[in-house]
Amino acid sequence: MTLLDIFPSLRASAVPRLDPTVWPTDTHYDGDGRVTLGGVALHDIADQYGTPVRVLDETEVRRRCRVYRELFPDTEIVYAGTALMLRAVARWVTEEGLAVQVGSAGELEVALAAGIDPHRIILQGNGTPFDELRAAVTAGIGRIVVSSLTEITLLASLATRRQQVLLRVAPGIEVPGGSRFGFPLGGDSCAAAVARIIAQPKLILSGLHCHLGAQIRDPDLYAEAIRRMIGVMARIHTEHAVLLTHLDIGGGHAVAARSGGADIDLRELADILDDALDAGCARHHFPRPVLTMEPGRAIVARAGVTLYRVLAVTEVGNGGTCVIVDGDSAGHGVGTALVVNRHPAGPQLAASVVGRHGAAGELIADEVRIPADLRAGEVLAVPCTGAYHPCGAGYRAGGSPPVVAVAHGRTDLLLRRETTADLLTRESAQ
Repeated sequence: MTLLDIFPSLRASAVPRLDPTVWPTDTHYDGDGRVTLGGVALHDIADQYGTPVRVLDETEVRRRCRVYRELFPDTEIVYAGTALMLRAVARWVTEEGLAVQVGSAGELEVALAAGIDPHRIILQGNGTPFDELRAAVTAGIGRIVVSSLTEITLLASLATRRQQVLLRVAPGIEVPGGSRFGFPLGGDSCAAAVARIIAQPKLILSGLHCHLGAQIRDPDLYAEAIRRMIGVMARIHTEHAVLLTHLDIGGGHAVAARSGGADIDLRELADILDDALDAGCARHHFPRPVLTMEPGRAIVARAGVTLYRVLAVTEVGNGGTCVIVDGDSAGHGVGTALVVNRHPAGPQLAASVVGRHGAAGELIADEVRIPADLRAGEVLAVPCTGAYHPCGAGYRAGGSPPVVAVAHGRTDLLLRRETTADLLTRESAQ
């Protein structure tokens, strides 16, 4: 019997708080020391749905949509569906007033199946093929982003009605790991693309689009992009007598995966973008366009927690400790982890967390404080994993894990686990 058993009132002070900069807002310890999300114990979810499993907090997704709407009231907020495109997620974000950006015919089908108004959908790809452009035109989606002369030609041949088009440009701003796509802003190829779109009677050039890169922390990069793009929009107006009304600066807002990491400061971003729009429009005597942003990871990453079951705890060659779990990295980078089935009382030690398919070459978490008596069968949670690829999908025929939504004390299976039978159905019989 421990002091916590004798004096239960000590339990609240003995159990550390979860870092709100990494974990969903509604993540807490319950009276038994277990970690809960959305009012549901994560250990119970692991037992019910198996592991690995991705848990998505609906309330957190909706809350983050509302934060963007509140801080950017005059900006069109578009959810970048490539971060996680499921019908439920598409419904949540549109119910909160966001439009949806899709990057493929598959994502478009999911959005339409979710009942999203096609006019609130933007298609944006890199070299979008004929079939996907045809699907977008047939569906009657609101805007299509083009990034090559070929796409313009294909789209002009497909359009049966007036179709709004955004031209993807590269503003020439150096960002580590930045995007390589888009017409160089103000260059000859950009001018040729503008002229080609304007020459097509069924295409409406409504604005410019850019995507600077991912995990951007410096708001000034977006401000500089705005100033440069407004200059070119003003030139287009002068040369072609065409007024562009939309300026889309993409997404890429930084989200920290572990304590101590830095998110982009959205309040600072809101102020800087507003100033950049005022300055750019005043300098070029250009009417203020509708500003569009496309956050994806920033909407869903923090809402997701991935659960793994411990397979083994072992010592590694450098004298450290390694925890092997039953899944693999989801490509989110190295994060943190926490035992969810009991409070972390007692001695702890530092460890790394790796998937059982070590050849994948990526740590799941590193420098994690774990109970010194951690045992096989216990459950670890890795936060900030709501975006992008499911852990271990397709690797060594492992299949994709399920996605389970939580809200108000209930769970809802959004995506079932991919089985070996599912994988075999894709093989040709020999």
